[in-house]
Amino acid sequence: MCCFAESPPELEGSLSVMAANGGSLLLGKYMYDAIGQRIRFGDFGQFPNATLHDDILLLYKEGVMYKINKKDQSCIKKELTDTFHLMEIPANATLLGQITLGSFAEHHQGLLVNSWTGLAPASDARYFLSFTQFGCLPTSSVYQSSQAGWIITSYFDIILGIKDPSPLTPPPFCKNATIERGENGNFFDALF
Repeated sequence: MCCFAESPPELEGSLSVMAANGGSLLLGKYMYDAIGQRIRFGDFGQFPNATLHDDILLLYKEGVMYKINKKDQSCIKKELTDTFHLMEIPANATLLGQITLGSFAEHHQGLLVNSWTGLAPASDARYFLSFTQFGCLPTSSVYQSSQAGWIITSYFDIILGIKDPSPLTPPPFCKNATIERGENGNFFDALF
C-alpha cells in the first residue's frame, strides 16, 4: 500500500537544508507538532563566511515567530506571514514512482520510498518529495522558490512523537518580547 497520507502528527529529528543559489547549508534538529501547529528549529548553520547558532520557534496558531538566544536570554519576536503546512503529500501531487534507498539485494539493506512531484498552488513553486512507504515519514524534499532558488532538505534520525514538548513553548525570558515593527517572518526566514 502506497503512502498517500500525511506524516504522523508529532515528530522530532534532524535535518539538513541547502539553498542551491548561494551554497548556504543548515544542519539542525527540529520538532514538528501538527496538532498545535508548532515547529522548533535548533540550528547550526554554515554559510560561506560565517557560522551561526539559531533557535527558532514558529507558533502558527498565535501567528508569531521567535528567534531565541539562550546565551543572552533574549528574544526577537516577529509576525508570521505564512500559514502552517502539514508534512504531507499534497492532493495535487503526482506519484513519480517507488525507489529503494540502499539495496534490496540483502535483507534490511534498503528503504522503500515513494517520490512525488507537483506545483504548490499558492506560489506555483515546483516540488519533489519522498516519503517512506511504511509510516509515511519524510526522507527528502526539493522546492524551487523565487526567494531562494532550489531548496534541498534531507530528514534523518526521526523519532515518532515528542519526548519533551517544553521547547515548543517560548521560554520565560521571551514573555515581554514585542513584535518588531516592519519585521515579518515566514518558514523560509526561519531557515535562512
